[in-house]
Amino acid sequence: MADTMQFDLVSPERSLHSAQVTRVQLHGEEGEMTVMPQHAATLTLLRPGFMTVHEGGEVHDYVVTGGFAEIGPEGLTVLAEQATLRADVTTDWMDRVINAAEKAALDAPDDNRISLNQRVNHARFLAEQLGIKSDI
Repeated sequence: MADTMQFDLVSPERSLHSAQVTRVQLHGEEGEMTVMPQHAATLTLLRPGFMTVHEGGEVHDYVVTGGFAEIGPEGLTVLAEQATLRADVTTDWMDRVINAAEKAALDAPDDNRISLNQRVNHARFLAEQLGIKSDI
């Protein structure tokens, strides 16, 4: 069994991280997951939350607003709606995330509104976990 796997984190704007890693912890739609080399093939939606990447002796913490993860024995690809290093999160960034979630919920048809309101709650909870007082 290999000790590392390929990891790629991509947002619509750019590639954020590409490396051989030992494990990645993320928030899947069904709960928290730890992805390691030789993981069974899985596709999951991502909830807003933290993603921790273990690369050699380094640990990289990201904040991800949603997206999906494609997991396979060879590696993990995360296609994030938005993502940034946890250390780079600002109140302004978090306000934009919450505002976009609220707008999507307001504009949604009735059958999607409940799940989109959950995204608003996840974004607000994420801001709280980061110790950010949102202006929204």
